[in-house]
Amino acid sequence: MAEILDIVDENGEPTGETIDRETAHNKGIRHRTAHVWIFRESGGRVQVLLQKRADNKDSYPGCYDISSAGHIPAGVDYIPSALRELKEELGVSAKADELIYCGIRYIRSDDVFFGKEFHDRQVSKIYALWKDLDESELVLQTEEVGGVLWIDFDKCVESVGADRFRHCILMEELMILKKYLDERDK
Repeated sequence: MAEILDIVDENGEPTGETIDRETAHNKGIRHRTAHVWIFRESGGRVQVLLQKRADNKDSYPGCYDISSAGHIPAGVDYIPSALRELKEELGVSAKADELIYCGIRYIRSDDVFFGKEFHDRQVSKIYALWKDLDESELVLQTEEVGGVLWIDFDKCVESVGADRFRHCILMEELMILKKYLDERDK
């Protein structure tokens, strides 16, 4: 069954029209996503959980990515969708008040995957979630997630900047998170 998304304006507000996910990506139609970055403190350092995308994903297969992210179904808001994705992809339960809003990103990218054009236009709200989870506690949705990795946040920023591993993480989003962490530490 096709995943139906709200078409949204430049502020991420639904226009009243909907579109299926595949067509949204074929034609570059703006839609919403929610991004959740899971953090913990370990050995006095902030770590972030990266998700390795499954090898069969329609975009960026096998790349490290946001802890949990997903398209927002038509008629659903950002936070309920973020909580559902956390549960589906990682088996992580969280409450709405545990999600800390960090900012918004406007994504515009054009690529080709498996010989098909992919035009992504997203309005993404970014959230932090503090949970000290052992990898063995996670229940990974194998169709979506190939694995996970805890990494020091500073090392993640450095490694993404130097392109040291296969990822689809954008520095712009890491800088939004860095600003949140810097303000938290004040």
